[in-house]
Amino acid sequence: MSSSYLIFATFSMAAVTFITRALPSLIPRKVLDTPWLHRLNESLPLSVMVLLIFTSLTYSGVSTDIALNNTELHLLMAQVGALCLVLLVYHVSRQLLVSMIVGIAAINGLFWLFSQLLG
Repeated sequence: MSSSYLIFATFSMAAVTFITRALPSLIPRKVLDTPWLHRLNESLPLSVMVLLIFTSLTYSGVSTDIALNNTELHLLMAQVGALCLVLLVYHVSRQLLVSMIVGIAAINGLFWLFSQLLG
């Protein structure tokens, strides 16, 4: 990566962060109190977390004729299983931190389980 790319990416993230933090103070209170905006605000952390998990899925080494004892397949199955557990726990508890802890524990536990059972 070039240094100009890193500088551009850093300033872009800073600008987006500043705009998203300043925007609520510029929007009238009447708009901020609408029910759809409250629902969006509640689901936004989970949406961001799901997008981050989807972008981190490692499926490049997985093909259609792969064996069940392949490590890449075990990792992909563990990631998908952990994502499902995160969604379920967040739906039940509405606690983002608890969901993240479950996700981290689930991905490690499921990867170990698939490696032991499938070999």
